[in-house]
Amino acid sequence: MYEKVFYYILLFIGCGKNVARKSLMNLTVEYFMRRGYEVKRNQVNDDNFSEFDLVVSKRKEVHPVRIKDWNRTVGVNIVINMDKASQHAGFSNPILVAEKFSEHAKAYANRRGIVLLSRFEIMRSLM
Repeated sequence: MYEKVFYYILLFIGCGKNVARKSLMNLTVEYFMRRGYEVKRNQVNDDNFSEFDLVVSKRKEVHPVRIKDWNRTVGVNIVINMDKASQHAGFSNPILVAEKFSEHAKAYANRRGIVLLSRFEIMRSLM
């Protein structure tokens, strides 16, 4: 609820027009680039990255990123699938970006070291 209020406040005051209207993919790329990460978009022919939308790296850290640009809550099943896919590809600490997450998804991610980023968190940090 607060996320939508924040979104409409950004639109109302005018300072967030560019940020608020960007796709979640573009917001995510900007978010990681501002933090000094190298961002690689998914290459269709690369077998290890086929499950992920982005792979971000900074020094020796490499994180797969999956973006779910849905207008609904992401459940624990999506987080579990992301966890399995990242393990299969040899990555640790995957990142999942979406509009919002269920409480079960948050609990699972917390136990497994998966980073969950919401649109609200990204938009707030880009302001």
